[in-house]
Amino acid sequence: MALHGCHSRGRRSRALRALVVGGAAFVAVGTVTHAAADPVEPEYLHYVAMGDSFTNGAPIPPLDVTQDSALSCSPSAVNYPHLVAESLEPVRFDDRSCGGARTADLTGGAQPQYAALTEDTDLVTVGIGGNDIGLVGLANSCTNPFPEGTPGTVSCAERATAGGRDVYGESITAFAPRYGEIVDEIRSASPRARIVFVGYPTGIRSGGCFPAQPIWPRDADYLQDRIDQLTDVMRASVTAAGAEFVSLRESTVGHDACAVGADRWIEGLVPTDIAAPLHPNRAGHENAAAQVLAALR
Repeated sequence: MALHGCHSRGRRSRALRALVVGGAAFVAVGTVTHAAADPVEPEYLHYVAMGDSFTNGAPIPPLDVTQDSALSCSPSAVNYPHLVAESLEPVRFDDRSCGGARTADLTGGAQPQYAALTEDTDLVTVGIGGNDIGLVGLANSCTNPFPEGTPGTVSCAERATAGGRDVYGESITAFAPRYGEIVDEIRSASPRARIVFVGYPTGIRSGGCFPAQPIWPRDADYLQDRIDQLTDVMRASVTAAGAEFVSLRESTVGHDACAVGADRWIEGLVPTDIAAPLHPNRAGHENAAAQVLAALR
């Protein structure tokens, strides 16, 4: 479908440009200054965004119901793909991301995300995999409002590693080849596309922040270790397949669910801003867009 609302140069677009454009003009008395030149803008005919809830951004308002998507998949109009599209102004933009999406939803389900790909598609961003290995379920299982050591309570890290195995770690390792397959599948449908995978942000800091976020320190570390492992697997697999990778890990350190006020870019288990629990809020999507745009430029 045609791009909606991406030809206006609003405050968000200007702010994003400020984040990704290098250089600055310095004013001094008696000197002549010159503004640093903007980097060359890439031009795209058709941008397709695919992914799960970390890409989709719902329920952050407003939702973009103009997208040709299932009603349950309506994306936030201020998620990072929309902000990237607003800045790049492609001729056509399709956001096929959907909350809860697994890689099987790229080809099937209520909204097959590959259906948006054409031979003219020249930019694709992808952020997916967390639901395939059960990250949301892991996060929920790590929630524990009682202090560590309370009788009847169990550490999610202990459960996941019982018997000398790491259930989630093994699942992530086994999932790794799927990322390379996705690159090949996208390239088959859109041979000229620039394919960019976007990793997962830092969700919770080392040691957590119990009881502000009801996750014990060792469980917070285990949860973040698995998020980092999935990000590392994604990076290695997609770059080996010839795609690009954008990391959100480093830029979100200190802006996790334990941060407060404007420093929090990832909502906690009980959100203080409109966003899904343990997902990026609007500021988190603005940061993700800045990272993607910096990589594209």
